[in-house]
Amino acid sequence: MLTTMDGSMLDQVIVGGCASLANLIIHAVLLGSVVWTVRRLANTDASIPGFLQYTLVIVATGTLLVAGHFSEVVLWAYTYYWVGAAPPGTDLVYFAFGNYTTLGYGDTVPVPDWHLLGPMTALNGVMLIGWSTALIFEILRRTGHAGGKYSEPAEGSRTGRRA
Repeated sequence: MLTTMDGSMLDQVIVGGCASLANLIIHAVLLGSVVWTVRRLANTDASIPGFLQYTLVIVATGTLLVAGHFSEVVLWAYTYYWVGAAPPGTDLVYFAFGNYTTLGYGDTVPVPDWHLLGPMTALNGVMLIGWSTALIFEILRRTGHAGGKYSEPAEGSRTGRRA
């Protein structure tokens, strides 16, 4: 069996993989909610100025994404707690945020038996933050700048056309 330092690599990969999978599910539901909310806001009363609709879309998207990423960080913090991955007295949410965002001050490191959870958290965070960035970009592209509207791209086209 492959081992890393004092612990089993397989145990670390299973625990980290389960936490990553749970976060992928949370994020998929979150992004589905964001898309639903954006579509609902986009179909509001035409008497509301386009700029205000656009602002509502951006604020709703940002709020839902921040709340979702925070819940994903908290899941990692609970994972660290569950397996005892951090030294006693560690602020687990702070530790998870540092890993998830790849900030990595280095002031806290996982215990040797669970040292792979830090990089696994970072990989999960980079992937999910990237997914969120792609969604934001697509929402901005489809809603247009300053409240303008874009239609769906033509078949085979790479850009939207003005409606």
